Amino acid sequence: GDKAFAQFLADEIQEERKIQKHKALPKVSGGWELEVRGTEARLVRKVAGEKITVTFNINNSIPPSADDETQEEQKPDEQEPELTSTPNFVVEVVKDDTKQTLVLDCHYPEDEIGHEGEEESDIFTIREVSFQPTGESDWKDTNYTLNTDSLDWALYDHLMDFLADRGVDNTFADELIELSTALEHQEYIKFLEDLKSFVKCQ
Repeated sequence: GDKAFAQFLADEIQEERKIQKHKALPKVSGGWELEVRGTEARLVRKVAGEKITVTFNINNSIPPSADDETQEEQKPDEQEPELTSTPNFVVEVVKDDTKQTLVLDCHYPEDEIGHEGEEESDIFTIREVSFQPTGESDWKDTNYTLNTDSLDWALYDHLMDFLADRGVDNTFADELIELSTALEHQEYIKFLEDLKSFVKCQ
């Protein structure tokens, strides 16, 4: 059984390598520096007395496919639909002379993806905003967190502009999807390889 499993994995790895779009991870334009630790990625850029950090994790970042019925009817030689990774991401803005970090929790609404052509709508939304003490890794639940569901739209627009001024706009969000998808695929192939070695190990 394990032999067949290992053979299946070997074939699967070959197939995945064939469809892998990026051998190296795509860059995000605008002078962002990328750090990757396993499934977590961090993009950092410094602008005029501020440090902007965007963090995301590729785990659970691929939305479940909405059309499960159609997959059964799929002919064997048809290309599977391309999986896209749309992770939640957190933007932290630190100003040099303050002890506070403004934290904006953003995500891609599931129904927004792929509806281009409508009037300029944002492809990501801000879900929550809070202040956290700079330099502390654990965020405090006792700090006030503003949920944007009930927010005055003018204030929300200003927050989106605030992000756009710091390079976090639709172009950035598009490139983040591309980067995250490539990273997710890379990790998936690595996982298959580890699984194959594990199964073959006597």
